[in-house]
Order: sequence, then C-alpha cells, then structure tokens
Amino acid sequence: MDRKVDLEVALSSIRNSIQETAVACGRRPEDVTLVAASKTVEPDRLQSAIDLGQRIFGENRLEEARSKWPELLQANPGIKLHMIGPLQSKKARDAVALFDVIQSVDRLSLAAAIAKERDRQGRSPAICIQVNTSYEPQKSGVLPEQADGLISECRDQLGLHVVGLMCIPPAEGEPVDDFRKLASIAQQNGLSVLSMGMSQDFALAISHGATHVRVGSAIFGARKPLSI
Repeated sequence: MDRKVDLEVALSSIRNSIQETAVACGRRPEDVTLVAASKTVEPDRLQSAIDLGQRIFGENRLEEARSKWPELLQANPGIKLHMIGPLQSKKARDAVALFDVIQSVDRLSLAAAIAKERDRQGRSPAICIQVNTSYEPQKSGVLPEQADGLISECRDQLGLHVVGLMCIPPAEGEPVDDFRKLASIAQQNGLSVLSMGMSQDFALAISHGATHVRVGSAIFGARKPLSI
C-alpha cells in the first residue's frame, strides 16, 4: 500500500471515529474540528492530505511552518493554520502573519506582542489561552487559577479575539481531570472553543466537550526529523 493510500485510510478512520464519538455523546459531528498536527510532515505529504480534503493544520514550530507553508497556502486557498506549540514573544510578528489561530498564548507579554503586531499588520488571528491543567513544570501554559486573569487581560485590556482554551494533558495517566478542568474554565469565561485531545485520547476529549482535536501521528505516522 503506497503512502497516499495509507494517508487516505488514516484520515478516513479518524474522521469516522470523530463522527461516531460525537453522535454517541449526543453531539453534532460538525461541531468537532480536526486539526491535523503536521510537525515534521513534508510538504508533499501535506499536499496529499489537502487533496484528500483536510483544510486545517497545526504546527508546533514557527521556523518549520515558515519553511513549508507559504507555497502550500498560495497553491491551496482556504487552508487554515493553527499555531499549537510554544511561541516566543519576539516571534509574534511572523506568527501573526502566518497563522489564523494561535492556540498557545500563555502569558501577558506574548499576548501584548501579538496585539502590537495585530495593530501593525491589520491581521487579527483568533487566540486560545493555553492552560497547564496538570501543573507540570516543564510544560507551557498558564496555571488554572491564573487563567481567568489572563483571559480578562487579553480580551479587555488588549482587545484580542480570544475564542477558547487549549491544554496538553500528561503523556502518562488519565486525562479526564484535565479535560474537565479546561471545560470548567471555558464555561465560566464564556468561551466556546476547547482544543484538547490528541492521537491517543481524542475520542475521550470529544466526550468531555472538545471542539478541536489535534491529531498527528494517527494520521501521518510516527514523526521523523525534517530538514528545513
């Protein structure tokens, strides 16, 4: 089976799982968005996914995204890019220029840099606040008890288009508490987007309210180094 057929099968399987899980939870499948996490995926493979109907992609690293996506975006109108990895404030200019959604805003200094570039470029990406629901010191994200404050600062002081929240549960262990915690913070702040769930737990995330699931290896296979 060639790689394009593998990709077609994988995408179809993920889409079917999303649909079946949503229906089983009493939700509409169209209310769950598949973000194809494309870290280390080569441009030709991305084009194959686009040809198969995938329109929303997530990148973890700005430099890699800049090396892959400008030509793909020019050739494929309508593609939406999400920044799903850590972002340095000094790279806000390039991020605002390239991404439609920045999911990993976790501090006021980054939010302020994005707001400055929004004003300079006249381009306003949607924003998700990343919450470190598991309190892991090595992980990005505002702590849950500080999330309300950051959301308010981003919306009320900076006027950013904050649409929701994002979290990355621990690699080991049960993610349900993380999903519930994120959903609770979103509800109390009137936010509709919940980006949670990846290849190994997206079905569980959907059952706890995820509106966006970030699926990479289950679509593209195991990651491998990419020369950029």
